[in-house]
Amino acid sequence: MNQDNRISRRTFVSSTTASVAGSVLLTASSANRVLGANNRLRVGIIGCGGLAQGAHIPSLLKMKDSDNVEIVAVCDVYQKRLEQAGQTTGAKQIKDYRALLDQKDIDYVAIVTPEHWHAKMTIDAADAGKHIYCEKPMTWSIDQAKQVVKKIQETKVKMQVGVQGMSDDSYETAQKLIKAGKIGRPVQAQIDYSRNHKRDFWVSDEPDKDVRPGENLDWNAFLGPAPKRPFDLDRFLHWRRYWDYSGGIATDLFVHRITRIIRALDLKFPDRVVATGGKWEFRDSAAEIPDTFNMMLDYPEGLTVVVLSSMANAEPIPHVIRGHEATLQFTRDGFVIRPEGRFNKEGDKDLLTHKKTGGEDILLHHRNLQDAIRNGAAIKTDVMTGYYGVVAVRMAVDSFRKTRYMRWDAKRERPVAV
Repeated sequence: MNQDNRISRRTFVSSTTASVAGSVLLTASSANRVLGANNRLRVGIIGCGGLAQGAHIPSLLKMKDSDNVEIVAVCDVYQKRLEQAGQTTGAKQIKDYRALLDQKDIDYVAIVTPEHWHAKMTIDAADAGKHIYCEKPMTWSIDQAKQVVKKIQETKVKMQVGVQGMSDDSYETAQKLIKAGKIGRPVQAQIDYSRNHKRDFWVSDEPDKDVRPGENLDWNAFLGPAPKRPFDLDRFLHWRRYWDYSGGIATDLFVHRITRIIRALDLKFPDRVVATGGKWEFRDSAAEIPDTFNMMLDYPEGLTVVVLSSMANAEPIPHVIRGHEATLQFTRDGFVIRPEGRFNKEGDKDLLTHKKTGGEDILLHHRNLQDAIRNGAAIKTDVMTGYYGVVAVRMAVDSFRKTRYMRWDAKRERPVAV
């Protein structure tokens, strides 16, 4: 198979899917019938970079006996990473993700690739009858997110979006208390995601010098649906720094934060979004994305969400939801609700404290998906939650790049520059 065919828009359908009365649509029960002996879940890993080898693969290997899970195939366009993952897992090594989707012995896939591939791989996996764990953001664009929502609703496969912080019960618990009126009417929320990098953001101190396009890397397969460009080592190793493959801080980091606020306040689509920032510290960097990025979102419920970030200063701000009567502040252990002064008649204690269960843990996030596949459990970061997060962060990216205020057209479900 030549390179052009390998990255074409063919859809692969597993034999399990094809057996469903001439349709590619799967019901949840028919999808579950592909489970192996003793209800074992067999996983394929698509993308074997740092996040896969540093988090997903170790978590799934820990679950082999305790959760009856097995990694049976790994896939990557870079031979070095593919072989590393194969050696770690003992799994079958496959270069073309569509060939992995053809494997009958795979129940779900973990898509751990650059953002620009998420939508295509997710749609192909759903058509192949595979359940899906897709890393955040769910898609590179809002239009792609709409396509993924439609496909998941049609095929009824289970899909978990990799905002693993949703496996911490703090946010769903906060939602219940806020709806019960514990902080009064919410008016504002603030949250951040800041780091302090030594010399530049998302850059390896010791870049991989073994990459040889045409020998051990399929560069065209890496580019896939992104614009065609000559090989660039920095774009391959540090793709989060380029608009073709990522939204930078917004899509890689802010999606974690805004999803927490979306869950806690039961939000959906913002009315208006504006973003500011720039390359304030790493001014000579080759990166296209800014090192400082901030976004403000007004929601139709009548509140503003502020999200701040710097890659050159790690000092955090309090993560709070402000209500007219009280403030809810998230902590490492859960959250605390403190009454506003004029509503704090006793004046000597917090209204309540919540100690979290679960946590921001990829292992727990996989376990939740596995429970959904086996038992129909609710997905912690389902496809609609993934969609709401993509809309928020991509509108911010559009605002920054266009230097315009963005408004959400609710009727057509699309952003409009104003």
